[in-house]
Amino acid sequence: MKTAALSIVAKEEPQEVGAAPAVPAARIEEVSRMDTRSTRIEAFLRPVILPAITFGVILMVWTVAQAAFLPTFPSVPEVWAKAVETFASPFYVGGPNDMGIAWQVMYSLARVLSGFFLALAVGIPVGFLIGSNKTFEQAWMPLIAILRPVSPLAWLPIGLLIFRAVDPSAIFVIFITSIWPVILNTAAGVKAIPQDYLNVARVLNFNRREMVTKIYVPATLPYMLTGMQLSLGTAWMVIVAAEMLTGGIGIGFYIWDEWNNLSVPSIIVAIVVIGCVGILLEASMNLIRRRYDYSGKKE
Repeated sequence: MKTAALSIVAKEEPQEVGAAPAVPAARIEEVSRMDTRSTRIEAFLRPVILPAITFGVILMVWTVAQAAFLPTFPSVPEVWAKAVETFASPFYVGGPNDMGIAWQVMYSLARVLSGFFLALAVGIPVGFLIGSNKTFEQAWMPLIAILRPVSPLAWLPIGLLIFRAVDPSAIFVIFITSIWPVILNTAAGVKAIPQDYLNVARVLNFNRREMVTKIYVPATLPYMLTGMQLSLGTAWMVIVAAEMLTGGIGIGFYIWDEWNNLSVPSIIVAIVVIGCVGILLEASMNLIRRRYDYSGKKE
């Protein structure tokens, strides 16, 4: 028995005096798993908790300010009740200019997308010409520099004079709003194409179609998508103001009509709806941009 005990003691590795005890590998792995789980929970909760705190502060300030300084401003419960009423029947139709908020948003979106895609059809080819042809750039850039700073709403009377109808005039305003970022970003993308790409294309004897499909479009696509994102976001903001002036149907007209009816809670609900639709449009463009890498191919 004594011999066996001595052999066991001899097999144990000596430890330095004062050294910390070794941590078992299982314990290290458990701590690592706990840290990973904690990081995941934090990453999930932060985007939820922090905005919730912000909204809570805003609602509290709103409640205090309304009770103390702005008694004519609607309270949070009044706006909530109006929101419930509005979304209870978003697709109702009571007449040509009396429709639910869903129809109002859809009409506005139709105008925005019509003007937006028309701007793409014109702006992208013009951007390619400006970026690739110095003569074309010198001829057209001064005109673009003059027209681009003009407020989109300044074009509304011109649209009404030309088209004599609400819908095409609003689409015309969105077209003018959307075309400048598309042209300028596309031209910037063409100018940013590395010269090596063009040299290789010349060595391979690419024709014009191959130059466009294999060189210009893939290299310029990130710039074009950036211009499209800027254009779409601005167009959604402009359509509200344009519809306030033109009347008819649309989310902008809805806000103006509710103001004439002195229904401020409805206006606040419409503002929130406009913001949410804007977020969806932005998220859609971000999704499209993420699906393409900088070579212009799908990820």
